[in-house]
Amino acid sequence: MQRYIIRRLLLMIPTLFGLSVLIFAMVRLVPGDIVTLMSGDYGAVPDNVRAAILKDFGLDRNWAVQYVAWAGDIMRLDLGTSLISGRSVGGEMAARLPVTFELGFLAIIFSAVIALPIGIISAIRQESAADYGGRSFAIALIAAPNFWVAIILFTLAGRYFTWGVPPVTYVPFTEDPIANLKMMALPAFILGGGLSGVVMRFTRSAMLEVLRQDYVRTAHAKGLTERAVIMRHALKNALIPVVTVIGGQIPLVIGGTVVVETIYSLPGVARLYFTAINTLDFPVIQGIVLLTAIVVVFSNLVVDLTYSVLDPRIRYT
Repeated sequence: MQRYIIRRLLLMIPTLFGLSVLIFAMVRLVPGDIVTLMSGDYGAVPDNVRAAILKDFGLDRNWAVQYVAWAGDIMRLDLGTSLISGRSVGGEMAARLPVTFELGFLAIIFSAVIALPIGIISAIRQESAADYGGRSFAIALIAAPNFWVAIILFTLAGRYFTWGVPPVTYVPFTEDPIANLKMMALPAFILGGGLSGVVMRFTRSAMLEVLRQDYVRTAHAKGLTERAVIMRHALKNALIPVVTVIGGQIPLVIGGTVVVETIYSLPGVARLYFTAINTLDFPVIQGIVLLTAIVVVFSNLVVDLTYSVLDPRIRYT
């Protein structure tokens, strides 16, 4: 197991290197630059002033030199300085990461709590009213866009339920856990509900496949109760593909937080990313996308290691 983990960690190095090159190039291929944005829609900046601004930001050098300088800073755990605020990108992200991580974590919890029971019941009661209702509910969750659901619930909560309106000012969990959860519950539910539809369908399919296996029929023949067969024999094996799906949804969680954080005014990394795109703040965009890539790569490793926990027959050598 240790050799496998070490090998996977070493393989991450060329993966992250390729991603860093791609991120760096794609950011600079976006039309426009910081000088054009600062001068306004109708502003005109003299060439000497433009050159001075670009030099001050280090954008006058060719891309290769800029990339080497950026990569060197990353090796020293320095993500650079924001072109707009002048503050450290690492400091900006560190202050906002707890908000985004909490939102993403709660969204995955909501997704599992909604999807797993309905998927299991739908598989056990195949072709019943519960099955048809569960599948219809899953399709509805998949089809409904997060931004539309967020706007509708935000509007309805403000119109009919005053308790459903989150506080205007963000309250950290460490200061007031109750107020923090009241603010995060609805955004996390919206984000997790959109993810639960796919998890629900995969849970149902995996359970149906496992319930047809010989060892499940043998467990029934031995006189075990249906609850024991489901919980002790079928569910654990059925969770392997479900864990894969949940792990693959982490990029969707990160993408969904951009919309949810913007609508609910949550001071997270996703909202910072949205602002950085609008202002062409290259260092902030590069730092956030690189961090997202690292999270996705490590989450894939965690998902692979989880297989051996769910199924002892799986061994990594």
